[in-house]
Amino acid sequence: GHGVMPSTVCSVGEVLDMGYVMAGDTVTSTVKIENNSTLTLPFSVQLESLSPTRDRDQQKIPSFLTSSVQRTEIVGTQNYNGFSVFRVSPTEGKIEAGESQDFVVTFSPDHESLYYSDCLKVLLFGKQTAHEIHLKGAARDHPMFVEGGVPLDVPVESLAVISPVAPQKPLQGGKQPPLWPREVVRSLLLLLEYVEGSAEPARAEITVGAMQSSLLAAKKAVEFSLDNAAELQRAGFALDGPKGALERGQLRRIGVSWVPPADLQTSDPPLVSALLTVKGDITESYRVLFMARVVSAS
Repeated sequence: GHGVMPSTVCSVGEVLDMGYVMAGDTVTSTVKIENNSTLTLPFSVQLESLSPTRDRDQQKIPSFLTSSVQRTEIVGTQNYNGFSVFRVSPTEGKIEAGESQDFVVTFSPDHESLYYSDCLKVLLFGKQTAHEIHLKGAARDHPMFVEGGVPLDVPVESLAVISPVAPQKPLQGGKQPPLWPREVVRSLLLLLEYVEGSAEPARAEITVGAMQSSLLAAKKAVEFSLDNAAELQRAGFALDGPKGALERGQLRRIGVSWVPPADLQTSDPPLVSALLTVKGDITESYRVLFMARVVSAS
């Protein structure tokens, strides 16, 4: 007889990023697996979130109590409605020799979160892992998003109930003031490291995006602006495209570069704050912290 090793090629790498989606919307992506073997390969598909041992695996120290280096969780935020965030079809079948199979991955988040994730495994003969793909995606309640910099939050949802209004002092006579929505200001940290003696400046960027969705009727553009340019310039920061507008489905990048000023004190690296305002169906604010430092070439 002849021993034959099964050989398959996958159209995606280790990560399949479904991108940003409006909460309540659904997007799909196709993964193609080609059978390069001379034999028929029976396959089955597994999602880590549906693993029968997941409940047992969760009886560990919560991931937000461990450092980001030690975190090994694969399954992220899950839907509130009980249905799977990610679905894959078909779940089993056979790939004939020389043929290929399309797998449709569906991403259906039901609430806002930046940390939807799962792991898709394609098994051959019911036991041999041919491909392991990390699925990830994000959902927002509003059609714009901002990303970039060093993560400042924990990729685990909190169960705490946050009041939608800011506490206000009673008026004279004991009357209560009107309740105004409290504006949430998110924070982004951009860390720029300049290599000592280098001719190239340190670089970083912020991405502003506008989502395309069938749930959105209006075609209003998303506008953004980053202020405090004068103080950033004095600290040696240069901005590329700090203001602009984008249509649905577009991305814009705000480039940031830094060269140490001649009078820089290395013991006191610059830390400058600026406010990024994004206007869509609502107005959102982001406090961007620009931190720079000089590092040695070695």
